[in-house]
Amino acid sequence: MAEHDPARFSFTSQGLALNYVDWGNRDAPLLVLVHGQLDHARSWDDVARVLREEWHVVAIDLRGHGDSAWSPDGAYGFAQYVFDLARFIEHLGGGDVTFVGHSLGAAILLRYAALYPEKARRIVAIEGLGSSPAISRKREAEPVARRWRNWFDRRARNLARTPRRYGSIAEAVARMKAMHPRLPVETARHLAEHGVRENPDGTFGWKFDDRARDPSPGETPLHDREAFWRAVECPVLLVYGAESWASNPQEDGRAAHFRDARTVLFDGAGHWVHHDRTERFVAEVRRFL
Repeated sequence: MAEHDPARFSFTSQGLALNYVDWGNRDAPLLVLVHGQLDHARSWDDVARVLREEWHVVAIDLRGHGDSAWSPDGAYGFAQYVFDLARFIEHLGGGDVTFVGHSLGAAILLRYAALYPEKARRIVAIEGLGSSPAISRKREAEPVARRWRNWFDRRARNLARTPRRYGSIAEAVARMKAMHPRLPVETARHLAEHGVRENPDGTFGWKFDDRARDPSPGETPLHDREAFWRAVECPVLLVYGAESWASNPQEDGRAAHFRDARTVLFDGAGHWVHHDRTERFVAEVRRFL
């Protein structure tokens, strides 16, 4: 293990062995990092190496991601994710926890904080509010039977597809760069090295379960998400990239549903703000926390 690399541990939730990494400094306040969809815990390394000086930093691999077990029945809905997080916080000792989450991870944290407001101290949510209100309303206007059928069709396609394979880690790095052109080469290499595993035939494949690409049909409609946001009692920092597909929550009205939230927009950043503008992101997080 390289200097300042985290130690690896696991716990059990709903019969699944879930992986997490611990950066030490256990006498400091607890800071839990939760990655986004199809990502992994080691995606936080650049952030964690700085924050570990002041915090006891841990980062979890969500079910079906990284080195955590895959759901045998492909259950990757918010109910499963939030329950896993609740078990994780219990495993760590519970209590007054500060959170940083990206995308799916941030959405999970906000739901957890709504259910257990006494356990959440502060939350940094990187683009974790889902689709804009306009897009959400358009999707929810479709007949419910059509939405379910569309999900069935997507799930069937995912089950039938052959997972992408790479002849070397270098090929996986190239794919990572192609999908996220703002990533520095060294960051793409780090993400790929920790995000693939070697197959019996010598090729490499991503560690995530393809069935985690799509949540269950009808997952948390807009009015329910707004109710969750209103139930969050702790201060929230809403982080958005100016060049992301996501809309600005200050402008589209979503930030107003929180009791105590402010929005910070990062120029020169897309959806992966913590990778695109790492130094400024860490500075904003430290200031907020």
